[in-house]
Amino acid sequence: MNDTPSTPESSDEAAAVQQWADKFNNLRDELRKVIVGQDDVIEQILIAMVARGHALLEGVPGLAKTLMVHSIANALSLSFHRIQFTPDLMPSDITGTDVLQEDPVTKERSYNFVKGPIFANMVLGDEINRTPPKTQASMLESMQERMVSAGGNTYELPKPFFVLATQNPLEQEGTYPLPEAQLDRFLLFIKVGYPTASEEWDIARKVTSGELGDISPVVSAEDIISAQKLVQSMPICDQVLGYAHALVRATRPGEPEAPEFVNQWVSWGAGPRGVLSLISCAKSRALLNGRYHASVEDVQAIMAPALAHRIAPNYSGMASGITSHRIIEMLLEEIASDQAFEPPQAVTV
Repeated sequence: MNDTPSTPESSDEAAAVQQWADKFNNLRDELRKVIVGQDDVIEQILIAMVARGHALLEGVPGLAKTLMVHSIANALSLSFHRIQFTPDLMPSDITGTDVLQEDPVTKERSYNFVKGPIFANMVLGDEINRTPPKTQASMLESMQERMVSAGGNTYELPKPFFVLATQNPLEQEGTYPLPEAQLDRFLLFIKVGYPTASEEWDIARKVTSGELGDISPVVSAEDIISAQKLVQSMPICDQVLGYAHALVRATRPGEPEAPEFVNQWVSWGAGPRGVLSLISCAKSRALLNGRYHASVEDVQAIMAPALAHRIAPNYSGMASGITSHRIIEMLLEEIASDQAFEPPQAVTV
């Protein structure tokens, strides 16, 4: 079993890791000019981006989710578009459409594709649960394929490409909740909570006195792409892989690894994408903190946003007040991270 943390294979890799840690610290300092608190939310957004995934934010209105995303886009020097989802929004309003245009010289008419707002490095989809399933599916298909199909042609989305969608947990009337299969397309499900008392005091003082500063770009699109490649090539030791694997398998009722409370309160657990999400996000978190190897602490820190939307409590669990976040807390207490994890033996038929 390989349980020794990997070290950079060259001084170039070590320098690249440290450089990204410095950039992340500079980025946090820049965002604090406008955003008060929410350090964990900002870190999770950046983790999803570096892991080449998308994120779904849930929080009550008025928590500055839009301001946060726009500020991150400015600090990252990325193109940014906002899409306000409404019940009458059509798929072409997001992806774009073919428009009949006339050449001013030849007077010939032809169809030209006019790109929609999804053609940006960072896209904010506000209140994604307020638009019908057909429009949701079009958005999610573009997120998955990273391209748009129209009129028999395909158009690649810019790189890097990252979607941050929001939904309001309070208002359910007139909404179209995302099915579990579509929720699974999001790498992370990020809860945005209320600020602390001191943070709220600072927000009120800075906003009402005009003390908010201007955001300056500190990270380029090329830097993001370079970080994504670095995360992909980062090795993972068997101990960390085994821990993530054990946590995900324990979420599935009926499996030998599932604790009794999972069998009692969970309808279904995370699929294989859950393991991939845990590992890629753990590696991204390690990179942002200046380390070339992911640890079990990285897995523990990212488990709730990576798996909460992939675990569904059953009726008995919901009646008992059991949420997916509570299941995750219990699993972290149940499964020891210091036990020996080894690759399972293949079953021969």
